[in-house]
Amino acid sequence: MLVDHHCHLDFPDFAPELDDVVARARAAGVGTLVTISTRIREFDKLKAITERFDNVYCSVGTHPNNAHEELDIPLEQIIALSKHPKVVAIGEAGLDYHYDTSTPAAQAEGFRRHIAAARETGLPLEIHTRDADEDTLAILEEETAKGAFPAVLHCYTGGRKLAMRALELGLYVSFTGVITFKNSEGLREIVRDVPLDRLLVETDAPFLAPIPFRGKRNEPAYVVRTAAALADVKGVSPDEIAAATTANFFRLYSKAKPPKSIPSIDGGSAAA
Repeated sequence: MLVDHHCHLDFPDFAPELDDVVARARAAGVGTLVTISTRIREFDKLKAITERFDNVYCSVGTHPNNAHEELDIPLEQIIALSKHPKVVAIGEAGLDYHYDTSTPAAQAEGFRRHIAAARETGLPLEIHTRDADEDTLAILEEETAKGAFPAVLHCYTGGRKLAMRALELGLYVSFTGVITFKNSEGLREIVRDVPLDRLLVETDAPFLAPIPFRGKRNEPAYVVRTAAALADVKGVSPDEIAAATTANFFRLYSKAKPPKSIPSIDGGSAAA
């Protein structure tokens, strides 16, 4: 079994065939999905999806590119929404300097608020960081000094320093189909140094489809391709990667429950 802990099933890309997308993931051996919040004010959409599928969970949070839109939403509201039984994570939140839709100050304020929510609830924070390694690390250092909180660097494409220090701070690191790209050898070198017990795999669907689907719409079933690439880089079998990343997921996302029947990578299933 595999888990896709970061996809966006509420995006319009999936609307015409959402049932089929979830079914294809299950058939591929992806037993659990987490659809990730990018705007708290659109949380009802995510909640409806999780209530429609027994193997789909969600998060609650504001993407850094939208941070300026939701700074008026207090910490208490994030915590209150996180009490829904299908909410297993906070975020995604963090810093994204690739685009300038939200100021660094607004992003930092939102990031710290979501860290506080993760610390208060015990739910893991899905951290988005892009072209902002130094500021991300500074905030992680400062906030960890105030009190530990569970978190994962999602869709990691940053440098070695941030990844290694995040591991020292107790975080997990997650990789997408980007590791299958020809020009991602530097990222694969980082993968080699992430311990198996801190490694996660995801799609970030509908974005970042792995080879051979690069340039097309990504979907949760394709996490199998990324997991195979991780196995190759780590020098272990796909079964070992599946077992490790799934165990890591349920350790970190402790509110999520393993499915009663666990799909196998070949599409079969066994009782949990």
